[in-house]
Amino acid sequence: MRRTVFNEDHEAFRDTIRAFIEAEVVPVYDEWFAAGQAPRDFYYKLAELGVFGIRVDEEFGGAGIDSYKFEAVMYEETARAGVQFGGSGVHVLLGLPYIKMLASDEQKKRFLPKFVSGEEMWALAMTEPGTGSDLAGMKTTAKLSEDGTHYVLNGAKTFITGGVHADRVIVCARTAAPTAEDRRHGISLFAVDTKSEGYSIGRKLDKLGLKTSDTAELAFVDVKVPVEDLLGEENKGFSYLGHNLASERWGIAFGAYAQAKAAVRFAKEYVRERTVFGKPVAHFQNTKFELAACQAEVDAAEAVADRALEALDAGELTPAEAASAKLFCTEVAHRVIDKCLQLHGGYGFMNEYPIARLYADNRVNRIYGGTSEIMKTIIAKDMGL
Repeated sequence: MRRTVFNEDHEAFRDTIRAFIEAEVVPVYDEWFAAGQAPRDFYYKLAELGVFGIRVDEEFGGAGIDSYKFEAVMYEETARAGVQFGGSGVHVLLGLPYIKMLASDEQKKRFLPKFVSGEEMWALAMTEPGTGSDLAGMKTTAKLSEDGTHYVLNGAKTFITGGVHADRVIVCARTAAPTAEDRRHGISLFAVDTKSEGYSIGRKLDKLGLKTSDTAELAFVDVKVPVEDLLGEENKGFSYLGHNLASERWGIAFGAYAQAKAAVRFAKEYVRERTVFGKPVAHFQNTKFELAACQAEVDAAEAVADRALEALDAGELTPAEAASAKLFCTEVAHRVIDKCLQLHGGYGFMNEYPIARLYADNRVNRIYGGTSEIMKTIIAKDMGL
């Protein structure tokens, strides 16, 4: 089937990204893996390549291209090479939509040039210890000072990807108590400077996968946040979070599809080279059947991911459609990557093989951005059930 989602510009960008990965990432990736994070300097290289500014208006130093397709290319190319770009994904996929949607003109002038240059890396802090997917249950508070010049932030967050290297973090906090009618009322968003007094990074979390992304616990003790750093309107944060979840879930869906596609590639290469009983593993009927089934699933996931991408670019991707794409693509990736690892035999369990790292990296896709169970709930509600 001929794919139509990308044009010549996207393919030229693909060539650039592929060459960049080969030159700047592959030779040092084992070092990043062992360290548990990509170095901060790497993000400046990504900035020089222009990847942070693709969807940023030209007046702030970006390219002004209102499309997620270049990010989709990066998902495919990093998966193809069996690498990750550290925690930089949240900078663009999670941070940028909130700045574009909520920031005032004054805030955009302050934030976006440094966003594009990599001088300020952004992260998003929603999850708290004990709350998980129940965002309405968050306990972090931000109380307006008596003189009205700043908010006082107190609380803690966990599982914050990009949290170690972040220079600005969009923190979700309660500025008012929930009401009896609406538990979600009273949440606000703040662009918090990580150099603020009282802001601290706790543990850099030791994860099963995504080893090169810095994921951390954050703590806030009487952190003064200027009122100028409130994003959007006070107490409307939950609706803002819901608005941007569609793009986040598309990103997880597309990334999962790309991982599944890469897994088939890794398995094909391995079974052609590996010899058992005097024959390449690829010659056995079971191998052919397993990979054929995997390819069929990848084809289906590609179609779903591409359709969601087109809808996202058109501003038409609904929460239920995003949930459906995430559920389908992440479940496909789970099945496909597991089968492809099995075809590697014992070597599939070794981290020196990309399939092993891919297996670990993929597992979180059915958890973050909303679990598969939450996705089913959203879809069922949209069905009127």
